[in-house]
Amino acid sequence: MKILVVVEQTGTGHSAYAPDFPGCVASGQSRDEVERAMREAIELHIEGLRADGVEVPEPQAYVTMVEVAA
Repeated sequence: MKILVVVEQTGTGHSAYAPDFPGCVASGQSRDEVERAMREAIELHIEGLRADGVEVPEPQAYVTMVEVAA
């Protein structure tokens, strides 16, 4: 399953979240670290949903670029 993850640079490293899984977040000092942590967070989130008998939602978020006059 491919899940959209948004990664943002912070003053101390990086933070990430998945729009399709509200509350599922991670942080790390490097891009590799935050991506690894986010992958683990999503896997744990999905395991928790399944353990609670909740259906795992199909990803709906997507990425697009828009051009604006600046």
